[in-house]
Amino acid sequence: MSYEVITDARAQSIRLEIGDPEVNMEVVKMEKAPKIAVYAPKGHQPWDDAVTMVMTYAEIPYDQIYDSAVVTGALVKYDWLHLHHEDFTGQYGKFYNSYRNAAWYQQQVRQTEAMAKFLGFAKVSELKLGVALRIKEYVAGGGFLFTMCSGTDSYDIALSAEGVDICGPMYDGDPLDPKAQSKIDFNRTFAFENYHLTMDPLVYEFSDIDGSQLHNLPENQDVFTLFDFSAKWDIVPTMLCQNHTQVIKGFMGQTTDFVKKYIKSSVTVMGESKQFGTARYIHGTFGKGTWTFYGGHDPEDFRHYVGDPPTDLNLHPNSPGYRLILNNILFPAAKKKKQKT
Repeated sequence: MSYEVITDARAQSIRLEIGDPEVNMEVVKMEKAPKIAVYAPKGHQPWDDAVTMVMTYAEIPYDQIYDSAVVTGALVKYDWLHLHHEDFTGQYGKFYNSYRNAAWYQQQVRQTEAMAKFLGFAKVSELKLGVALRIKEYVAGGGFLFTMCSGTDSYDIALSAEGVDICGPMYDGDPLDPKAQSKIDFNRTFAFENYHLTMDPLVYEFSDIDGSQLHNLPENQDVFTLFDFSAKWDIVPTMLCQNHTQVIKGFMGQTTDFVKKYIKSSVTVMGESKQFGTARYIHGTFGKGTWTFYGGHDPEDFRHYVGDPPTDLNLHPNSPGYRLILNNILFPAAKKKKQKT
């Protein structure tokens, strides 16, 4: 970032240029630095998180919180919340089939079950639902929620499955409800509806919301495009999409992007993969707050596998994929300009 000291006359000239109704620009005043929380477990994880990496790179301070802090009401202290690569359904990311014998997986199960018991929940799925509901209250009260990868669809699925057992016995010790699909409530979700749960506990997928299986093109052809919004009339999506390019290279994740037919009509689609018929970047409001879902795991690593080394952001100082994350961090600092009546 750089800045330049200019004269009052020059500043007024810039304001007049921006105010021209023929140009797609607007003045947005930054009011305060937002208080930021990242929902993530303590200790080393076998994957990394793009948001915490870019905040560290950009020297943006944040607090790391997890289940106990959320359940006990700590979210009221924060303006902006990011959800770590997470599974809110209580199925441990559906890693059982591939990693059930891995030390990190077994440790995660032990720690999460102990936390659920400590906080008074009978099962991990009930703990994660409790966390999801607290986050929903936080957004309704005016909080800003940003999440990537499996923190997107698994969050909505958890909300829709409140009171319904969608976890196999290897995850919670009892059978899942065979009629679960007919019992989920799409009215409870932020973004998605009419989707179908992936009920096989051994399949590495939560539902058919995710478009990962559609990505059958070579890496250099896998891109998504940002929409062009009016800065004067659609200031929020304009801020969230500001970038030095509208075409951004794709990147995979457990949840790569979102099949469009399962996105609610009230949701603003800000970025799409036209070749796959999917949305990559979506936004909406709930109560007094807002949420943004961004598919994929690491914007500078096309296929980031469990155990891969973290991306060195010094090699990607102008990454347009990471720029979208920073836009969301900046967003709560802006006060929306009141429209004249």
